[in-house]
Amino acid sequence: MSSQLQIKICKASALPADWHKRTHVTDPKIAEAVNVIITTVAEKGDAALIEYTEKFDKAQLKVESLRVTHQETEAAYRLVSDEQIAAIKLMKTKVSTFENLVLSQCKLQTTSDGITVRNVLKPIESIGCYAPGGQAAYPSTVVMTAVPAKTAGVPRVVVCSPPTAEGTVNPLVLVAADLCGVNEVYKVGGAQAIAALAYGTETIKPVQKIVGPGNRYVTAAKILVSKDVAIDLPAGPSEVLVLADETADPQLVALDMVSQAEHGADSVAGLITTSEQLASEVAVWLGKIAASAERGAIVREALAEQGFIITCGSIAEMVALANVFAPEHVEIVTRRPAEVADRITSAGVILLGAYSPVALSDYGSGTNHVLPTGGFGHAFSGLSALDFVRRVSVVESSREGLLRLRRHVQVLTEAENLPNHYLAVEARFAK
Repeated sequence: MSSQLQIKICKASALPADWHKRTHVTDPKIAEAVNVIITTVAEKGDAALIEYTEKFDKAQLKVESLRVTHQETEAAYRLVSDEQIAAIKLMKTKVSTFENLVLSQCKLQTTSDGITVRNVLKPIESIGCYAPGGQAAYPSTVVMTAVPAKTAGVPRVVVCSPPTAEGTVNPLVLVAADLCGVNEVYKVGGAQAIAALAYGTETIKPVQKIVGPGNRYVTAAKILVSKDVAIDLPAGPSEVLVLADETADPQLVALDMVSQAEHGADSVAGLITTSEQLASEVAVWLGKIAASAERGAIVREALAEQGFIITCGSIAEMVALANVFAPEHVEIVTRRPAEVADRITSAGVILLGAYSPVALSDYGSGTNHVLPTGGFGHAFSGLSALDFVRRVSVVESSREGLLRLRRHVQVLTEAENLPNHYLAVEARFAK
């Protein structure tokens, strides 16, 4: 079975120099196509949204039906179970608790020699959240984007999500948006949604920042509009990289890879291991699981196109490869996972041990699952409440505090040839 998957298996020593590159990040054809969509939406507004929604989502909408109504949200509650609502509420509570703690650590004040400095947080006024749709619906993404924004105090939170062919948004997405205090929901997906959020249309007012994951087209759109509007991070096709030694359970490793592959055909699922036996057994399990899995066609295509298994000679080599790859999720299943984690420098989230799968961080740990992909973990962090605030320093000095620094200011203003800076200080003591 595993041979039918044709998953790439090789030794670390045989890897090409560009093995870690993800082509979707810089694909010029995708960028060109997305740029046309963005330009058209910016020029034609709602008419372009209607046109693209019919073209890509097979949904025929009218302009007045782009925005989800209160009645549609009420109807959505009747289509979901109490257990599903409870699960969304629990996720919201966990995320909110964690994000409040993050924000509390940033409210600082210090006083020294008559000068008080405070760090205060000011929320961004409007946020656009993208919730993917299509092959699967993601109410969890609504929670992960809207809850940190509302926790930070953002007054206007907008969600865009692709409609079904019937012109509706998944009821769980609507329920999640309502529970999380989202102000507006629109039936718009893809690059056209990003363009609408960035530049506005007759129906959708532009926002100050766009957040949320999406496919390669959504990611390209976010990167292209970032010259005009802030974005969170390039969160594209999902990724998992498992680092494992001979102690790992091959079936569980394979299941974690399959669980990530089911997101879409462009999802990345990889294993780097010091055990050739584990590599062989995981490949067999991947074949068995993928052959009968729900969403099996997607899983098999993702594993064949984007999956890989790499064998290494040591833990150090395994860690080095992981740091080069900079995965969205890295699972560490080794004898001493915490020690390995200390050496990971680039990853969206690090999951330790056999009982910390990606599914836990996606749905139950309270950490955010909107994470950098495509190697952007080298420079970006996962989404948090800090992405929805501006840090502002507030400074207040007494006369004595400024007097103590008077000479210091004079020396530096003279060095930088900015004499009027010092005169502004000196004048306060001349009176």
